[in-house]
Amino acid sequence: MMLGGCASFSEDRGFGLTQQTAKDRLGRDTVWVRSEGDAESVRRKVAALLSQPLSADDAVQIALFNNPGLQATYAELGISESDLVSSGRIDNPRFSFMRAINRDSDVKIESLLSFGVMSLITLPMRLEAAGRRFEGTRRGVTSEMLRTAADTRKAWVRAVAAAQTLQYMAQVKESAEAGAELARRMARAGNFSRLTQMREHAFYADAAAQMARAQHAAAAAREQLTRLMGLTDPATFRLPDRLPDLPLAARDETSIATEAMRERLDVSAARYEAEALAAALGVSRVTRFTNVLEIGRARVDEGHEPRKRGWEVGFEIPLFDFGGARVAGAEARYMQAAERIRETAVNAQSEVREAYSGYRSQHDLARHYRDEIMPLRKKISDEMLLRYNGMLKSVFELLADAREQVMAVNAAIEAQRDFWLAESDLQMALIGKPAALGLGRTMTPMAVKPAGGGH
Repeated sequence: MMLGGCASFSEDRGFGLTQQTAKDRLGRDTVWVRSEGDAESVRRKVAALLSQPLSADDAVQIALFNNPGLQATYAELGISESDLVSSGRIDNPRFSFMRAINRDSDVKIESLLSFGVMSLITLPMRLEAAGRRFEGTRRGVTSEMLRTAADTRKAWVRAVAAAQTLQYMAQVKESAEAGAELARRMARAGNFSRLTQMREHAFYADAAAQMARAQHAAAAAREQLTRLMGLTDPATFRLPDRLPDLPLAARDETSIATEAMRERLDVSAARYEAEALAAALGVSRVTRFTNVLEIGRARVDEGHEPRKRGWEVGFEIPLFDFGGARVAGAEARYMQAAERIRETAVNAQSEVREAYSGYRSQHDLARHYRDEIMPLRKKISDEMLLRYNGMLKSVFELLADAREQVMAVNAAIEAQRDFWLAESDLQMALIGKPAALGLGRTMTPMAVKPAGGGH
């Protein structure tokens, strides 16, 4: 009874690591909603965040509070800890009773109270293996939380960029419409060729088509952000008018590589899984020949004979199965886990290098648009306007220059958007891929507990 009482549930169900990681890495809070009080608290906090224009950090905070998929992932902690507590408790004792009457009406009664000794012997190893699996689940859940935060930040970037593009395309459409109308009137007055009029009208038609695409892109990006934040109506939040400015300098590649190998949770989770399988291998070797061992107190009442008391011991005879298959399977699983660690480490290094390459190239490209292309386009536009005011350029030459500026502005917005997306991808590369953490996977029963119930 005392040994069985030692295995109990923790107060936070292992959620403390996830909460602390959210504070350390994101500067945000996260809540595992397990009661109506928790749900009401989350609703109040979400409503307060939605009452003002939504920043990227606010969107991430709402997702950490309110994303239903993330809340379902948090339940993995409860499932894994239940397995841990179950592994830390010895099997229940068994009681059997038999009553028989022979032809002479003599009554024979046998009763047996037995206890699984092998379950007690293997308890420390089973508990250690389950504990390492629980630790791996904690890291997997934490990684999923960070992935949700990264996806939400990227969705916010896409939504703001799409809204910014839509706003600009509305201005382009309005200008193109004015140019098409002017061309129509001048052609009617005989001051304009039909070919030039059709060109202006084609530009307006193209601007209208681009406007329609931008409207759908903005709506789709907003809906994706709505889903990640766990909201039901995209009209409940407001977005800023433009993306944040670029950072003053890009991050250093050397420090990023060092941080990745130290902090990636998939590498850590793979290491814990290998350690858990190593512990399970010890259990398999212990129970190789004697997998079922019972000892119990016996009592026999037979007719008018005096009551007999004694002990009964039962064990499995390894006549057909010597346990070699269990040991070989456990060894193969351990070797598999060791290779998974090596694979995860190799992939982690490559993923970080790839993510940093995208981050750095997008930073340089966005800065090139900001510092070179856009200032140059503005100078050209100002010069064209100056010549138009001096009656050296026609209004249609001015409009033609505006068309070229449209492409430059859209490309600048896309470059800034792609940089912030690459920055989020880099942050995720420093965390690790949740798919490599095996959320929801269960170990083979014999790797955690001896076959046959462990008696």
